[in-house]
Amino acid sequence: MGNILNIAVAQSPADLVGPQARLDWLAGCLARLDGQEVDLLLLPELFLTGYNIGDRVADWAEPLDGPSAKVIADLAYRHNIAIHYGFAERAGDRIHNAAACVDRNGNLLANHRKLLLPPGFEGDHFHPGTGYTLFEIDGIKAATLICYDAEFPETFRAVAEAGVELVLVPTALGAQWGVVANAVIPARAFENGIYVCYANSCGHENGMDFFGGSCIIAPNGQALARAGNGEELLCAQASKAAVSAAQARLPYLADRLRLPKPSG
Repeated sequence: MGNILNIAVAQSPADLVGPQARLDWLAGCLARLDGQEVDLLLLPELFLTGYNIGDRVADWAEPLDGPSAKVIADLAYRHNIAIHYGFAERAGDRIHNAAACVDRNGNLLANHRKLLLPPGFEGDHFHPGTGYTLFEIDGIKAATLICYDAEFPETFRAVAEAGVELVLVPTALGAQWGVVANAVIPARAFENGIYVCYANSCGHENGMDFFGGSCIIAPNGQALARAGNGEELLCAQASKAAVSAAQARLPYLADRLRLPKPSG
């Protein structure tokens, strides 16, 4: 405890309609994990509502302590596993593209609001978050970056410099953007010497095809587990020792401070 974290990443079907269908699917997923040594389950972006749902997001948005959150907290407690899930968070008159994490007792560890919203559905329906979200799970220092947040080297560098060893990325990656899952995400892990877990949906939802490609990437940039384009459950182990070894071998975080500043 404190040096090792056993992680599962769920690549869930995109065509589940509404929060209840998604909670039912989650219950089945957790039942499949029973008896396995898993400390944390990562679910995709907007898992509770679905992603390509247009104005229905307003109907299915819930506060951080809403009814679906209570169900997930109970599932975490009953299955003895921390759960990190994407949802549409209603906060007053605003809706955020958010991701919460509860520990194995169902207690809230963190809630991240997506910082950068692409134009279109997200820009039309959500308000952006305002800061990074750092937390600790079983002694491992973690951060959440949601989908587009993770496609900027600056966001990863910021949380890595804060001492994060694991970045959890719920995503809704479309079928045309496979380069992100296959190349960008491994690069982010490698250039910071940290673990990255990337959870995407799969299949088809209201005219949108998802790439799948969920993965667990080690601090050396190698894939410990990678999904195809269908429903899948990935498992791998993260260790503090591997982070220390990667950052000692390639001290990017320290050496970048010695770079000259641009002139002109």
